Amino acid sequence: MQKVKIPRTIDPTRAAQKRLDVEGIIQVSLFKRLLESVEGVKRDAQVSLSFDLDEQRLVVISGKANIVVDVECQRCNEVFAHECDVQFTYTPYRGERTEEEAPEEYDLVDLNEYGELDLIQLVEDEFILNLPQIAMHDEADCSVDSDNMVFGEIPEEIVEEEKPNPFDVLKSLKK
Repeated sequence: MQKVKIPRTIDPTRAAQKRLDVEGIIQVSLFKRLLESVEGVKRDAQVSLSFDLDEQRLVVISGKANIVVDVECQRCNEVFAHECDVQFTYTPYRGERTEEEAPEEYDLVDLNEYGELDLIQLVEDEFILNLPQIAMHDEADCSVDSDNMVFGEIPEEIVEEEKPNPFDVLKSLKK
C-alpha cells in the first residue's frame, strides 16, 4: 500500500455526497494522547474511511484502522506488542433531531466550528478505547506462571486467632 497521508479534517457532508473513500496512513507523531497511554507505537496507523448517505439521508462515516502499540504486562512488567484493530461507524451530531433519527449502530460525532470532522482525533479516540484496561500477555507467553502469582504466605497465628465479638456488650444490656 502506498503511504498516502490522511487529511487532518474533512467536511463529512461533501465527502458523503461524493461517496468518497479515503485510504492511507496517519503518522505516529500525530497521536499525542495515544503515545501518553502506551509504552510505544511500532508503526504508522493504516486507515480506511468511507463516506456515504444512508436510506434516511444521514451522513455515514464508516471505517477501520490498525496500529501496533507496546504495552506493559501488568503481571510480569515486561513490554509486549498489542495490535489495535478497530472498526467504527459514525454520523455527525447536528442536534437532538439527529440523535433521534440515528440508528443504534451509529455513534454520534461532533464537528468543529467549521463543520469539519477531525479524522486524526476520531481514529486516535478509537485506538485509545481499544486499549486493554489491564494489559497482560497470554498466560503461555508470560514469564510469571500461575504458581508464582502468590506472594508470601499467611501466618497460621492470624488465621487461627479468634477476635472478640463486638456484640457481646449487648448481652449485658439484655439482662
